[in-house]
This record gives sequence, structure tokens and C-alpha cells, in this order.
Amino acid sequence: MILVFVVVAAVAQMANPVKFTADLKTSGAEGEMVFSGRIEPGWHVYSTNLGDAGPIEASLHTNKLVGVELVGKLTPRGKEISAYDKMFGATLRYFEGTVQFVQKVKFTRPKYDIDCYLEYGACSDEACLPPSEVALKKSGASPQPPHKEGENPPLSPPQEREDDIVSPDSGATTLPSLGERIGFGSEVSAALWQPVVSELRAFGGETVLSPPSELGGSRGWLYILLMGFVGGLLAVLMPCIWPIIPMTVSFFLKRAKDDKRRGIRDAFIYGASIVIIYLALGLLVTALFGSDTLNALSTNAVFNVFLALLLVVFALSFFGWFELKLPDKWANAVDTKAANTSGLISIFLMAFTLVLVSFSCTAPIVGFLLVETTTANSLVAPALGMLGFALALALPFTLFALFPSWLKQAPKSGSWMNILKVALGFIELAFALKFFSVADLAYGWHLLDREVFLSLWIAIFLLLGLYLLGVYHFQSDETDGQPRKAMPVVCIMGGLVSIAFAVYMLPGLWGAPCKAVSAFAPPMSTQDFNLNTHVVEARFTDYDQGMAAARAEGKPVLIDFTGFGCVNCRKMEAAVWTDPRVAERLENDYVLISLYVDDKHALPKPIIVEENGEKRELTTIAKKWSYLQAHKFGANTQPFYVAIDSDGHPLAPSYGYNEDPEAFLNFLEQGLKNFNSP
Repeated sequence: MILVFVVVAAVAQMANPVKFTADLKTSGAEGEMVFSGRIEPGWHVYSTNLGDAGPIEASLHTNKLVGVELVGKLTPRGKEISAYDKMFGATLRYFEGTVQFVQKVKFTRPKYDIDCYLEYGACSDEACLPPSEVALKKSGASPQPPHKEGENPPLSPPQEREDDIVSPDSGATTLPSLGERIGFGSEVSAALWQPVVSELRAFGGETVLSPPSELGGSRGWLYILLMGFVGGLLAVLMPCIWPIIPMTVSFFLKRAKDDKRRGIRDAFIYGASIVIIYLALGLLVTALFGSDTLNALSTNAVFNVFLALLLVVFALSFFGWFELKLPDKWANAVDTKAANTSGLISIFLMAFTLVLVSFSCTAPIVGFLLVETTTANSLVAPALGMLGFALALALPFTLFALFPSWLKQAPKSGSWMNILKVALGFIELAFALKFFSVADLAYGWHLLDREVFLSLWIAIFLLLGLYLLGVYHFQSDETDGQPRKAMPVVCIMGGLVSIAFAVYMLPGLWGAPCKAVSAFAPPMSTQDFNLNTHVVEARFTDYDQGMAAARAEGKPVLIDFTGFGCVNCRKMEAAVWTDPRVAERLENDYVLISLYVDDKHALPKPIIVEENGEKRELTTIAKKWSYLQAHKFGANTQPFYVAIDSDGHPLAPSYGYNEDPEAFLNFLEQGLKNFNSP
């Protein structure tokens, strides 16, 4: 029921919950400008004369009045409600269902020309719309009362003068709006969207136009390289790899029987060939997709669901339910070609034979690695990951070829390899849920909310722990009817750790932060049942709505450019926003606006923008907020935090990924200090 309400509320915000019509009604020399509104359930429109400290009140703004003058003030009609509003901390007057705002006028000339608009504010219990407008433009012959006997006829109209035109009042926006330029809506002030990159640089911010925070710089690339290297080490321990090592080393030793230097050279060439093959695979992925496509695919529903299903297939393969295997004739053909050739080509073909023969074991690891790097928003990530993988895979073949005596000391293959395979299967199953979660969040399906995700992870790691403790086993663990041996100490310790991890996640079902999994689990806002009442969440996920509230409340704004699939964003929310001092500042001193740059919901109408002399169409919420971040702040990474005043000007340098609560608190304090300074 709560899920349905959330979806309906989101749709209502995008579909315009308040609909106004405007009309001019005349009676003799007088008339009324009538603005009639119909308000959807759950929303209300504020009345007139609420004061500057409250929400957006209903007010009339005139662009042009010729031959007519206003009589009295704007008057509301309808069932006015007076109640205390927690959002604004004051008693406010508003209307629900229907409302009319009426302005009386008096015609002073035979012809009139009216150009004005009603500005109003609308809110629900959870969010507010930006200041909205409804225009009224009318012109024509003024209605005149019947000419009575003994009265002078009406005078001829004098020549119209410039000073007869009433200019807009001081409260009206004088800057051209962004809506007039690119179609966002005339109620949005251009100042809120104007670039402030130079102002941010003046503060000394270093995150503007920085590389992506999750893979930015050498630290991120080193992580990808190490992740690939670990994957390669795991591949070496697979059952199909281990028996190949002595056979391959024996092959090279025979070739080098009469020339030891040649054997060493061939061993290095063999290792380098393995690196080249896997590196080419990574480069192929990059070439096929490209960085822009990889970025788009990172939150694409079809792609992420496909990756999730692919990891499930890999997991089932590791569980022993079936075997991923290339046709034997492929490996035999390459092996025969290697035997019939000589020199460098034969060595390269031997390496290629290894890749084909080991496919059944390495495919799930290589696939998982490519899945991770492909969705990492970096052009070099797939190639770098494959480089690390190939280096680790080639290392033992090269070393054993150089030092054959090491083979005698190497552990024998056996059941421990199958246990490792099954354990990796559970890990891949857990990560499959992570990729499905990205698609679920980006498209708002609400199929895998936080408590569902945690429940499945708890089950997966509990089953993994019980398996490692030897409580149950898979068919691939059978030992020809012999009693199953006790699990090794290492497996028992791993099983205890896995069960402890499952127990650690249990409180998360009731709202505990579970910081260790916050980078993978959906955000806390998706959880329906939450006993943790002190959770920092953005009041607004719309820039214009949040800025309107900031103007009404007289507070600075913290804009949080984030994403449903942003791992580092979840880490910041779990490690930094939960700090009591930071939470107090975000909740009491700032208006927090979270803008999701991967929200795939369509905009009501496409928006045409111009960048670098070329027109571009924005069709989704994701593209709109990405445009705002790049156009106004000159950045394209997440998380990206910027403190601004209610006019859109920065108050401090921008802030990126840094899990130091003290540093983030200093950033917030600097913004408050500059906001409050005269």
C-alpha cells in the first residue's frame, strides 16, 4: 500500500497536481479577473497575504494594463483552511479541492489591454512545487454602461501614451527566465540556472570538472587493476586450471632441453601471450561500447537485468548444475595448429589453447570482472581489469616454467577447489542482486526495496556459511560413495565469518544503517518498515521545488548530485550523514536537495538545450539534472555536493567523495558562515 502511495505521489508531482484557468468577467464599467483552480487530493494551494517568511502566497503580477485599473486587492474565494504547518513551522491558510482568486477592475477607456498573471504556491505533506503561474491576457472594447439622458456622452479616447502602461510591480521577476530560453517553465528564474563555475573556482574547489569520483585518478585505476589481479589469482585455483600447469611447464621444458636461455625466453613469451589475449578482450569491450555508451549502460534496465541473469547463470555453473564449455574442436584445432608451427606463433597459440580449455572455470570470473568494469563509468576500466586478471593468471605458468622444482611443492588439486568454486557461486549470486537493484531503482519498479535486498543477502550468506561449515553439500562435492571428509579449518573460519555477516545485516530489516553493505544495498528511503526515525533524507528531489522552499524559509541550500547506482553516494550517506553533528546541520540549517542523475522517468515534455552551438534534447529527469550539474557547476561526477544561497550562488567550494565527517562538517560550516555574513 505504501509503495502504491509513493508511486502515485511521484506521478502526481510530475503531472501538475493543480490546474488553473483564467477569465475576465464584465458587468458594465467594472469587471473581475477570476483565476479558478482545481487541486488534486493530497495537495493544497496557499492563500493571500501570508508574509515573506511563509510559503509562496497567491499574488497578482501585472505586465501591462491599458484602459483599466485595479480595484482593491486580490481576494480568495472558497473554503479556506487555517492550520499549523510543520514544514514551515507556522499557522498557514490554504485551500483544498477548489479555489478562486478574484481581482476587481474598472474600465477607464473604450479600449483595454490586460497582460497579467497569478503566482501561487502549492504543497503536499511531503513536497512543494516551485512558484507557479497562470496568465491572463485580454484586450478589446471596454464594456460601457448605457448612456442616460442628461449625462455627457463618453469622451473620445485620447492618444495612448507610454506612461499609461503599468510596468510590472517590484515583486515580479525582471530577469529572463530559463523557461523563455530552453523551455523549463517561465516560473523558473534564470539566475537559478546560470553558470557559477568561476565562483566555485574562486573558492578554491578542486572537484569541479574532476574525473569520476568512483574511478577518478590513480587510486581508482589501482583498485580496478587489483580487482582484476585478485580475479586472476582465483582463476588459477580453479579445477580446470590447476592440472594444466604441469602439462604446460613440461611442454616448455622439452623445448628448452638443449637451451636453458631459450626456455626462459619462451616462458616469458607464453605469459605475455596470455596477457595480450585477455587485454585484447578488455579493449574489445571498450571499443564495442565506448565510454559514453558504457556510462549510459551503467543504469540501463535491460543491460543491468541481463548482467544480473548472466551472473546467476555463472553462479549455477559454479554450483555444478551444468558446465560452461566451448566446443572441444575449437581447442583441438588451436592445439593442432600450435603443434604444427614453431617460433612465437606456436607459443601464442599454446596460450590461446589455455584460454579455450579453461573457459569453463574462468568464464564466470572473467564475466563478473567485465560486468563490474563495464558499469564503472570509465573508458579504461575494462582493459585495466583484464590486464590485472591476465597478469595473475600468467604468473604461475611463467614462474613454474622458470623454476620447475616448485611444482613438487605445489598443493595437489582436490575437493578444496570445488569448495572454492561453490563459494564464488554464492558471491556472484549476491552481486547479481546488486545489478538488478540498479535497474529497479533507476526505473522505480520497487521490486527490490532495501528490506527485500537485505533479506536475500542474509539468506545467501547464511547458506554460504552453513556450506563452509559442512552442514550440507552439493552434488559436485560427491566422493564416489566415500564418507565426506571434515571441512578444513580455513573453510570453518570462513563459514563463521559468513554467518556473522548475515547476522550483522539482520537489524537492517528494521532500519539499522548496516554501513558495511550501504554501498550495495538500495537507499534507506526505499524501506517501508523502518524503526530508525532519525534518518537524514532530502526533503526535495526537484531543484526548483527545493529552491522555492529555501527562499520561503530563508535558508541556504545543499545540492546533492547523486545516483541510484552510485556506490560512493551510499557510502557517504552511511558514513558521513549519520554523524549527529552533520545530521543536525542538514536537517535544521540547510534545505537538502538530492538530484538523481540516473532517474530514467520521462519528463512531461522534452527540453531543448544548446551546448557548444549544438541543440540537444533532454527527455528524462536524469538528463535534466545532468545538464544542470554540467551547465551550472561544470561537473559531471557523483557524489557532488555544493552549498548555494537561494539565488543560486555558491557559498563554499564544491565537495566530492570523502568519508571524513569532520571535513564534511567544516564544508557545511563554511557555507553557513558565508550565508549569514552581511
